[in-house]
Amino acid sequence: MLLWRAWFYVLMFLGIIVMSPLLIALSSTEKLYPYFWKVVRVFSYFLLYSMGCRISIEKEEEIDRDKSYVFCANHTSFFDIWLMAIMSKNPIVFVGKKELVKIPVFGFFYKRVVIMVDRGSANSRRKVYGLAKKRLKNGTSVAIYPEGLVPDEEVVLAPFKNGAFSLAIEHQIPIVPQVYYDCKSSFSWNVFKGGPKKLRAKQCKFISTEGLSLEDRIPLKNKIFDLIYNELINDEKYMKYTLAAKKDEQ
Repeated sequence: MLLWRAWFYVLMFLGIIVMSPLLIALSSTEKLYPYFWKVVRVFSYFLLYSMGCRISIEKEEEIDRDKSYVFCANHTSFFDIWLMAIMSKNPIVFVGKKELVKIPVFGFFYKRVVIMVDRGSANSRRKVYGLAKKRLKNGTSVAIYPEGLVPDEEVVLAPFKNGAFSLAIEHQIPIVPQVYYDCKSSFSWNVFKGGPKKLRAKQCKFISTEGLSLEDRIPLKNKIFDLIYNELINDEKYMKYTLAAKKDEQ
């Protein structure tokens, strides 16, 4: 298991190093970001398939290539980022935690293309909101994991923050709920668990924000939380792993 995990980091770091001249050039300006995103998607396929994983995606609704969206998904693993990249041909800018900048090699490019947030700073969270609005105006989509963190393994779904829903309402753009069932059990934060698996994901029907005001952000947040939560608790494999983790914790 440790060798399998080490292989992931070897693949990721070597891949980024080999592609670094291209990645530096494509991340130098927002105009080139769509091309950067294409490279990221190809690399995501390479990375997950090289880890022995298979990918199974169900889509209840397809993305319009010419529209912007706010993507919201449950956050369970480092695999989530790569799986979301595979699922969307639209360029997406991630809102991610500042701590990942510390990862060698990966962190260099992470800070160039991700909207970073210090979860413990209210001022940082406000700045993130402004930066995300700017990127949406340029026709790019934004991805926010509304839990704000990767919850403990025994948690089905952590409570959502408000930011993603306020952003979608202000710009009157649809929210794309995505559900990841197997990333947690495949690449757990517990280094002694996991392994190659079929990574199942579902893109649910989009949630319109047309006509909503900021006063509607809490009902909207609750609606999307319930949607993702119900998908997870009704998935036998996801709940089997989550309940086993809860038992181990006790």
